[in-house]
Amino acid sequence: MPGRPSLAGRSHRVSRPAVRMGGGGSALRVCADHRGGINWLSLSPDGQRLLTGSEDGTARLWSTADGQCCALLQGHESYVTFCQLEDEAAFTCSADHTIRKWDVRTGQCLQVFRGHTSIVNRILVANNQLFSSSYDRTARAWSVDEGQVSQEFRGHRNCVLTLAYSAPWDLPGAPCAEEVGGLLVTGSTDGTAKVWQVTSGCCHQTLRGHTGAVLCLVLDTPSHTAFTGSTDTTIRAWDILSGEQLRVFREHQGSVICLELVNRHVYSGSADRTVKCWLADTGERVRTFAAHRHSVSALKYHAGTLFTGSGDARARAFDARSGALQRVFRGHAFVINCIQGLPPHSPQSLRSPEAKPVLKGNGISSKSRPAAVVISLANCLEDTSEEPKYTSFQVLWNMSFVLHTLSFLSEGGGVPGTGGLTHPAWACPSPGGW
Repeated sequence: MPGRPSLAGRSHRVSRPAVRMGGGGSALRVCADHRGGINWLSLSPDGQRLLTGSEDGTARLWSTADGQCCALLQGHESYVTFCQLEDEAAFTCSADHTIRKWDVRTGQCLQVFRGHTSIVNRILVANNQLFSSSYDRTARAWSVDEGQVSQEFRGHRNCVLTLAYSAPWDLPGAPCAEEVGGLLVTGSTDGTAKVWQVTSGCCHQTLRGHTGAVLCLVLDTPSHTAFTGSTDTTIRAWDILSGEQLRVFREHQGSVICLELVNRHVYSGSADRTVKCWLADTGERVRTFAAHRHSVSALKYHAGTLFTGSGDARARAFDARSGALQRVFRGHAFVINCIQGLPPHSPQSLRSPEAKPVLKGNGISSKSRPAAVVISLANCLEDTSEEPKYTSFQVLWNMSFVLHTLSFLSEGGGVPGTGGLTHPAWACPSPGGW
């Protein structure tokens, strides 16, 4: 691919990238077969399997019971940006402009989805449809069974980074909900989010107000509300039916990188090294989770515990109600890009045989705490100093690198390897190429 060296030309003079599965602050399983950084992971609905997508151009299926690799998914011609695991199929997207569907039993590729003209950044499988976002400035809807494009969503003026879907039955009272086939919401580096009618492909609303790239979004379908996070340091709430901006959350001092919506609370992770908790209905900030030494790049709420992943290569567990730090998970070497949790009563729960109550007095015990946390490492680095440094553009066109780099921007520095470039629009190519 233009603008990015081949996989064969990369250096791997670092500790091998790994997925770590832990339950008490120490790693219970280390899955280290990939030969490049791990960009995303996805758990199967039953919690029995884990799917990882890597810089080495492959995806792997793992058993969460013993950490063994069950299948190697090969076929992409460039690095895997994102993945989603369903009961009977796995889906991956790549910088090679394609999406692939895989048989989880045999590891064989069942379908190749072709049509995007640049990196496919995110995918979402819902309602027997596959939705994708790309650096080619479009989002698309595909038939999962046939592999054909059913709709193309054009209108963004720059890369489409993130997306969310609201099915027709999630829109009670919305006019013509069945006819429009649900609503797709996309966020872009052009500073807008857009709401699309899935059946027609028409833009239903354009959500304007951010002054920087929209990096993340979550939907609250019962209230028809979208929450978007941006490089402009704000979170904004929108009515996706009317397009009205409902409220603005202003307290972060850096780009808002990730969002989680749970129990009418919005959790936001930022390049300012904090997570903040807000009341979704009012925008009031009720709690700040500190202790991170670098950007917060991943969030996962699980059974009353908020797990965070950071550019300081550590995951942390906080009591979501009090904000108290409960655990620090060490072992990764570089920025953590994704966190998933296994159900606490899953037969695949990776409890240590010696599990004992931890942190006496904080209400957490070996019975009540989450059974396992799965953490993904993003990107290979050659530098092992305390402050990670990217060696070249070899990991540039990767969302996790974009997010990690934003922490440098918020601290007044330039993007590594760019001679001081500081505008986030550098992350996206021009239409039709690099």
